[in-house]
Amino acid sequence: MSKKIGISLGDITGVGPEVALKALAAETGTEDTSYVLIGDANHILSLNRQLRLQLPLSAYSPGPGICIINPLPAMLPTGLTAGAPEAARAAVAWLHEGARRCLAGELDALVTAPVNKAAIVHAGVPFIGQTELLSEAAGATRTAMMLLGQDDRGRWLRVALATTHLPLKQVSERLTQAKIEQVIELAAAACRDLGLPRARIAVCGLNPHAGEGGAMGTEEITTIAPAVRAAQSRNLDAVGPLSADALFHYAFKGDYDAVVAMYHDQGLAPLKLVAFEQGVNWTLGLPFIRTSPDHGTAYDIAGRGQANPSSMQAALRLARQLVRSRR
Repeated sequence: MSKKIGISLGDITGVGPEVALKALAAETGTEDTSYVLIGDANHILSLNRQLRLQLPLSAYSPGPGICIINPLPAMLPTGLTAGAPEAARAAVAWLHEGARRCLAGELDALVTAPVNKAAIVHAGVPFIGQTELLSEAAGATRTAMMLLGQDDRGRWLRVALATTHLPLKQVSERLTQAKIEQVIELAAAACRDLGLPRARIAVCGLNPHAGEGGAMGTEEITTIAPAVRAAQSRNLDAVGPLSADALFHYAFKGDYDAVVAMYHDQGLAPLKLVAFEQGVNWTLGLPFIRTSPDHGTAYDIAGRGQANPSSMQAALRLARQLVRSRR
C-alpha cells in the first residue's frame, strides 16, 4: 500500500523549502511513497526551477507523486525578508494543516521543515515550538521530543528530553517524577518502534556527577531516582540517574539504546556533535508520526542553494520506516 507523507515547508525565508525539495529529489522513487508539500505553490515551483531539480510537482490529488496544497487563500508575496511576519504566520498555518490531515487519516506522517520561533512570536502568534503546537492540536498530553542520529560509522545516539524549551533556571522546578517516568516509557516504546532488539534506557542526572549523593543538588534523590525505580517496577530496562558527562560516552559505544536527558542542551549538545548533519527530531506520543530535520531556518544561507539536505533526508527516511513498522 502506498504511503502518503506530508511536508510542511516551514518559514519560506529560511532553508526549509530548499532542503525539502533537495531531499525529495534524492529520495523520490526509492519507495512506494507519495508526498504532499504543504506550502506556497508559487514559491515551491520557482525554487524547483531555480535549483534545476525537475521534480514532477502537481496540484493536490489523491494519486501518487508529489503534489502541493496551501490552506491559505492567497499566495505569499515574493521577495520577503528573513523572518517576515507573513512567512512566519504562514508556517504556523501549514503546521496546523499538516496536523489536521494526519488526524483525519489523509496523511500517514508529517515531516516539518524549520520555523523560527522569534519570528513567529514577533508576528503576534503565541508559540513555544513545533512539538508543543502539534501536541496541542492533537490533544496529546503525553508527548516528548526524541533526537536521534548516527555518525559516519553507523554509531547511533537517541536522546529523549524530560524538558524542552525552557530557560535553564526553570528546569529544576519543572522536572517531576511523573514526567520523567513518562519520557522513559516513551523512549522504550520508541526503541520497539525502531525494531531494536532491546530497549535499555539510561537516565541522566540533572546536576554535575548526578548530584554526588546530595552534595550538589537533591533532584537526583527526590525526583529522578524514584522515576527510574517506578519504571523498573513496570519491567522497563532503565538505569540511573547517571552522570551525564560519562553517560553519553557509554551510550555512543552501544551500552544503552536511548538516553533520557533532563534538559534541552544536556541532550542535544552530544547528539549534534555526533550527527550534526544527520540528526532527526521525532515527536513521541502523538497519535500520528511526526519527524523533522534537527536544524533551524539558517537565514544566513537561505536563497543561495547551499543548504545541506541530509537531515531532511534522514527525517523522510525515519517517517517512512515508522509508517512501515506501525502498519
